[in-house]
Amino acid sequence: MNRHEVFMKRCQELARQAAQTGNTPVGAVVVCGGIIIGEGQEATRPGNDITCHAEVEAIRDAIRRSGESKLSDCSLYTTHEPCILCSYVIRHHQLALVVFEIAVPTVGGFTCPHPILTVTDISVWGPPPVVLQLKGD
Repeated sequence: MNRHEVFMKRCQELARQAAQTGNTPVGAVVVCGGIIIGEGQEATRPGNDITCHAEVEAIRDAIRRSGESKLSDCSLYTTHEPCILCSYVIRHHQLALVVFEIAVPTVGGFTCPHPILTVTDISVWGPPPVVLQLKGD
């Protein structure tokens, strides 16, 4: 099992936990130096808060744990392509790598007509992350 698969397996576990609470089955982790420093699962339904996507929750957790707001040495793994909202958060916090399994072409920040995750014309964000799509099981 390679490193991408190891981190994606944890995302899948978090997605299962999200589904058990009535949320969309999405899980995400932030990795820095080969160590998970943030975890998140979809949590929009309990508090009726649309910003509680797994990716945003993982980034919030990483910021809390690390004390850093810029995560430029970190990677984000997620079961689903980050949406436009999550892509904005990823770019704001300057993550270097995004790895996902399932594309979401209607609102995904990489495959939709508004690729916020990879645009280069918003200079305050710096360079876009490298984006990899893994093939699921």
